[in-house]
Amino acid sequence: MRPDPKRFLTHAVRRVARAEHPAQVLEELCGATVPSVADALVVYLDAAPGPADPTASQAQLRLSGTGLRRSPIPAQPSGPASSPVDGRPDDTGALWHPGPQDGLGGVLGGPAPVTVPMAPSGVLAKVLDAGEALGRDSGDLDPALRELLGPDSRVPRGDRVLLVPLVGPDGTVGAALFLRRPERDVFRAEDRQVLGELSAHAALGVRGASPVPHPAPPPASRAAAGPVRQDADRLRFVGAATRRISRAMDLDEIVAGLCRAVLPSFSDGILVCLREPLPVGDERPTGPLVLRLHRADRAPAEEDTGALPSSEPGLPAPELCEVRPGSDLAEVLRGVRPVFTDSPAGRGALSELVGDGGAFALPDGQRAILAPLRGRRRVIGAALFLRRPESRPFEINDLLVAAQLATHSALGIDKAVLYGREAHIADELQRTMLPETLPSPPGIRLAARYLPAAESARVGGDWYDAIPLPGSRVALVVGDVMGHSMTSAAIMGQLRTTAQTLAGLGLPPQEVLHHLDEQAQRLGAEHMATCLYAVYDPVAHRITIANAGHPPPVLLHPGGRAEVLRMPPGAPIGVGGVDFEAVELDAPGGATLLLYTDGLVESRLRDVWTGIEQLREKAGTTGRLAGPDRPPALEALCDEVLDMVGPGDRDDDIALLAARFDGIAPGDVAYWSLEPEDSAPGRARRLARRTLSRWNLEDLGDSVELLVSELVTNAVRHTSRPVTLRLMRTDVLRCEIGDDAPELPRLRRARPTDENGRGLYLVSRLAMRWGAARLSTGKIVWFEFARP
Repeated sequence: MRPDPKRFLTHAVRRVARAEHPAQVLEELCGATVPSVADALVVYLDAAPGPADPTASQAQLRLSGTGLRRSPIPAQPSGPASSPVDGRPDDTGALWHPGPQDGLGGVLGGPAPVTVPMAPSGVLAKVLDAGEALGRDSGDLDPALRELLGPDSRVPRGDRVLLVPLVGPDGTVGAALFLRRPERDVFRAEDRQVLGELSAHAALGVRGASPVPHPAPPPASRAAAGPVRQDADRLRFVGAATRRISRAMDLDEIVAGLCRAVLPSFSDGILVCLREPLPVGDERPTGPLVLRLHRADRAPAEEDTGALPSSEPGLPAPELCEVRPGSDLAEVLRGVRPVFTDSPAGRGALSELVGDGGAFALPDGQRAILAPLRGRRRVIGAALFLRRPESRPFEINDLLVAAQLATHSALGIDKAVLYGREAHIADELQRTMLPETLPSPPGIRLAARYLPAAESARVGGDWYDAIPLPGSRVALVVGDVMGHSMTSAAIMGQLRTTAQTLAGLGLPPQEVLHHLDEQAQRLGAEHMATCLYAVYDPVAHRITIANAGHPPPVLLHPGGRAEVLRMPPGAPIGVGGVDFEAVELDAPGGATLLLYTDGLVESRLRDVWTGIEQLREKAGTTGRLAGPDRPPALEALCDEVLDMVGPGDRDDDIALLAARFDGIAPGDVAYWSLEPEDSAPGRARRLARRTLSRWNLEDLGDSVELLVSELVTNAVRHTSRPVTLRLMRTDVLRCEIGDDAPELPRLRRARPTDENGRGLYLVSRLAMRWGAARLSTGKIVWFEFARP
């Protein structure tokens, strides 16, 4: 039977609350967690003398104690979910020692060091300042453990180690290291949350304060909450609670943080109701004030009476509550201060909020506090703090605590709603800046990925693109504008649009980069970017690449050999006065080209060239696993490449574009150069008919011959140089007619008396698709037919 982790946490917090001095707090923390959730506990505290001395040195941690299990290791996996069935921590299996223990050799390979210097710029200091429990899924854990325990320590592998900062109201006071032997189950996400909550309560007691803001009641009274004994305790509790609330950025996290902060330390139950809909920024709400129940939670009791709201399905309070103007609830919300609900107005407001016929009885006396949640400009909700009938009632000073909690929560919710709106705008901006779908030009397959640097930086300057070009070619572009702001994203959008326009002109890659450099200079000298621009020709099986300060691409050959392509690095876009060079390379069929931004290969844990080599090895390994005769699937290859970036190893945006070169076989291409003579249209018809017969496409003969004749006739009229005709057989039949006249033809409906002007009209009516594009040497007009 799996016990409730919340019940386990409740009993553990009450046990830590019984401690009368810091040393006893650590001993109770050990007894509550060893062996029920861990095989060993190592606690380090700030070596600064005195509780919370802001002037003391923070440069050293001192070992305060170690805890080990006495009993043999159980066969079954354990954790909060495998604690005793009633959810109580084990009282008999822990051995606490205020100092190093040789017995830790079975877990660490030796005793823990007594003192640990902590460099202000080190990973350990950063981790402790962040205040979040750290597991193996974080890239910071290993370097932090090396700083804490030394390079020779034998830390359990996998997810059998948790590093939990001890964060008090005045800052981080130390760290707790929970360890499990290899025989036991790994730590789960709920273990991390439970141990983080418990350690936060223990941190309060370490600084000489009661870990909870009320004295522990005698066992016979079973009172779960009581009055705050001292102003210092109350301030420390409020400080710790608001610190937890302020760390959250998401609306649900803020409300959950409030609930976790008050249960069971301040109240036995809590309901949080928020305005529906929540206004954003300076928006003026319209319509009546409606509150929606957002969360209801309670602390488990030894014998649950059911007299409080539960977080289980079927919430007892109404989901929606319309606040009537002039009602008791409206008057309470209009006020600034929380109120007890034992007054006539308070009881009326409570009855209106939760209903008279709810699933739990309305509390008597001062066992309920209704606190308005007031943001910067308006009421955004209400919080109801509840205590059980057998618990001590609230005191007058508890109204101050509730007011502080409500104020910080409301401001945090305001911030979260505004951040959510900005995040949505950023997501939409980023989405519009990148291609929604990739094209499917003949002879090449494409796949791409984009990952922002972090949740807090949703927009950035990385981009990728694939642009179909005349002559069945395709341009592959990847670039990176410096920064992770809206400005970077806007600059990226302008450069991407410029690249698309330049690509449509058929300019060579080095010329495209030259014009992009000029555009970046016009946008401002501070807006620099790197860019790699490549043009792939599936008929010639060649690719031409120009680089502007960007990491070089990786080419994965069939069979699994991967190489980093050598090319002139070039200067970043925006520097100005620099020439760009292009290189032309073979593009063998079945090979895959990987274009990427530096976020994939560079981080604070590795330099860019180390990352490029790791990318090459990863691509080669994936190719070899797929087999010599079958290249890896593009989507799977992208996923494998991104797996080389760990959760704590992503400091920058990542854009990845993978291109598989299938090419077009020579037997599927027919090309002719026709002299601009009157006989050219007739010769073009004969050549097209002969080629379609060889390809077994005679059913398309009449339509193709008619359109070829019309377009070649138009080309001969406007040029004095040879006209080109090319037919290609891919998944469609494509025909291209080129000449040296730069003017693009325009579609128009010819009048009955006109002698010409019907060619493009026929093309638009008969062909599946058609188009025209400029080249550096003239233009090309093309059309396509579906193959029968």
